[in-house]
Amino acid sequence: MRAVVVQHVPFEGPGLIASALSAAGAEPRVVRVDRGEPLPDASQVDVLVVLGGPMGALDDRDHPYLVNERDLVARCVEQDRPVLGICLGAQLLAAALGARVLRGPVLEVGAGTVTLTGAGSTDPVFGPSGPELPVVHWHHDTFTLPNGAVHVASSKVYPHQAFRVGASYGVQFHVELDADALDEVRPHLPSGIAVAPDAAEAVAATGAQILARWAEHALTAADRRSQQSPGKVRP
Repeated sequence: MRAVVVQHVPFEGPGLIASALSAAGAEPRVVRVDRGEPLPDASQVDVLVVLGGPMGALDDRDHPYLVNERDLVARCVEQDRPVLGICLGAQLLAAALGARVLRGPVLEVGAGTVTLTGAGSTDPVFGPSGPELPVVHWHHDTFTLPNGAVHVASSKVYPHQAFRVGASYGVQFHVELDADALDEVRPHLPSGIAVAPDAAEAVAATGAQILARWAEHALTAADRRSQQSPGKVRP
């Protein structure tokens, strides 16, 4: 199964996403667009992950690859190829599906929580870990929900924290940060922002469970698509 992870900056890697995909039977290939590595065609992807970054989802002038990313995301969703967007990736997914991405009222950053919606409480990926999830926030932008999206999670500051469209998920917060990934991120957090060890452990423990369920969900959806469309996906 071909899993592709799009990475935008050196300090925001796949973290727990990579181990969850490996455990589910898919070795992820990381594409570093910040190094000029080319994006694949949607036909070359079974599962797509789009990670975070400090740029905005519509900052095409400074980061022209974002145009192609949004196109790739849109094509994957159109072709029933599961997408997971994290932070910036969630904003790119929302934009690719016709929703608005806009500046929010305040910076939301550091250890915190999100609360599952009614629909989120029965979601196969997030529901078993609810009703409140420990997460790491780091964003100032937000988005409207795409047409037909299922609203999965919210916070007190930002109501749109996670959504699902088909087999694809947009997740504004971070649950992929194990200890090593958090060590990479920590020096880049705004001054005065710290993630306490107990909060970091809670995020990693819950994140590992969520991402294990997501990987199984995504690979099952990709396999089902391949059976319905023989020849489009190779095992």
